[in-house]
Amino acid sequence: MSGAGKKESSFRQESGLRGRKRLGAAYAWPMGAWFTLFFVVPLLIIILYSFLEKGIRGGVVFRFSLEAYRQMFNPSYGIVLLRTLWVTAVSTLITILLALPCGYAMAKSRHQTVLLFLVIIPFWTNSLIRIYAWMSILGNEGFINSFLRTLGLVDDYAQLLYNQQAIILVLVYMYLPYAILPIFTAIDKFDFSLLEAGRDLGATKFQAMMKILMPNIKSGILTAFVFTFIPIFGAYTVPLLVGGKDSYMIGNIIVDQIRLRNWPLASAFSMIITVISTAGVLWMMAASKKEAASLKDAHGLREMPGGNGSGKRGDA
Repeated sequence: MSGAGKKESSFRQESGLRGRKRLGAAYAWPMGAWFTLFFVVPLLIIILYSFLEKGIRGGVVFRFSLEAYRQMFNPSYGIVLLRTLWVTAVSTLITILLALPCGYAMAKSRHQTVLLFLVIIPFWTNSLIRIYAWMSILGNEGFINSFLRTLGLVDDYAQLLYNQQAIILVLVYMYLPYAILPIFTAIDKFDFSLLEAGRDLGATKFQAMMKILMPNIKSGILTAFVFTFIPIFGAYTVPLLVGGKDSYMIGNIIVDQIRLRNWPLASAFSMIITVISTAGVLWMMAASKKEAASLKDAHGLREMPGGNGSGKRGDA
């Protein structure tokens, strides 16, 4: 090829690259604008309001103040925070423990599409309808109490609603699909022949699961933890409808303060949820990056001469 032809070809390649970059920017701008308008700007408003004074008739006065953060150190709010952490931790743990066998069974099943469809079905129903369905099941005249009275196990009714146990039960039901899907995705990518190899080397089925399967699906478990812990921590509808006096949580405080038009205090409590959510997402990203790096290193070792992979073995 002549020098002029090479220059023309190089020019065409550079022009095509610039065109693709401009096209990529055109695709990215709408998403960037949407993200900025509906996520970044509201978050900045919440941060700003948390450092302002409460207005006499509600709203805010644009004077810097830390009063909202001082009010958060009220002992009653501390009790609510500890209760929220307890309910969130227990609900998240139960959710993940239930999601692990469900995700494993789905990954091993020949009917994955049907099972995924069954997991996704609850998303088609409004969350309030599902909560009220549980209220009708757990209520004093609900299905469970009617069944218990039929068996003669209770004379009147068992108090199944308006306590922390009811909140945990409904929260687990509400957020179980959020844990099943990432765990199923991680297990579906797993090479099950590794479990058979572990069994051949003398490991029991439980040992093979704990030492081979669990480390390899750690990213899915971590994603399930973040997807359940964060929304449960800020939940307010479930505690409001099925909880009792000992079930007041941070989400309920935020809603009540907004009703009282104490926007700085509501924003300050929202900042707690935001900080915890951000920390969880950063933790998930760091863990995923670390896991990807370790897998890359392991793959590199297998490819090295003398390794156990497809490379040529070195001399003994």
